[in-house]
Amino acid sequence: MDAIGLFGGTFDPVHIGHLRTAVELREALGLKRVLLVPSARPPHRAPPRASAAQRFAMLAAAIGDEPGLVADDRELRRDGPSYTIDTLAELRAELGSDVALCLCLGMDALAGLASWHRWREFTDLAHLVVVARPGWQAPASGPVAEWLAARWVRHPAALQAAAHGRALLRELTLLPVSSSQVRADLAAGRSVRYLVPDAALAYLHRHQLYTAADRGHGQDSP
Repeated sequence: MDAIGLFGGTFDPVHIGHLRTAVELREALGLKRVLLVPSARPPHRAPPRASAAQRFAMLAAAIGDEPGLVADDRELRRDGPSYTIDTLAELRAELGSDVALCLCLGMDALAGLASWHRWREFTDLAHLVVVARPGWQAPASGPVAEWLAARWVRHPAALQAAAHGRALLRELTLLPVSSSQVRADLAAGRSVRYLVPDAALAYLHRHQLYTAADRGHGQDSP
């Protein structure tokens, strides 16, 4: 059974940690492709600094021709809050029942999953792949822990034996880079070379994003 990964986020801006995670997930799980999906209107955090169009343009530039990674703008084309359940339902309708769909989340996201819209329905449509992060542990009690208790599997091959319904914890190379720190460095005039892929870096410099000269906040210009 083919398997597709879904890796969402604001990508404000995209950095090497995002891309390295996507590459390792594709290889470790045997995914045909990983869809990187920028959130247009994330319901659990403040609005992104760069516009949806700008964040997608940086992401697409950063991915370039990397095999198996795809910048997907479906949440940017939808009205209303960017709910993960809506994206999963849309993808499941496109993929049919013979493709495994893997929703990839960080451990920090898992810790707050109970606040997400219709989160208990996620495994009706996809597998859950949780990327381990230093200092974070999967919830040992509470509604999320109870929900996952019967779904955990130990080997990636188990995700390709069914289209949805399972959960896997995976340790990856986690680079200590964050979008918030990148934005802070740019605002302070510090270099973010080698933290942001060169193509994305060229774009944000060209548009003066995340700096005092940034006048495009909230605009959807590419």
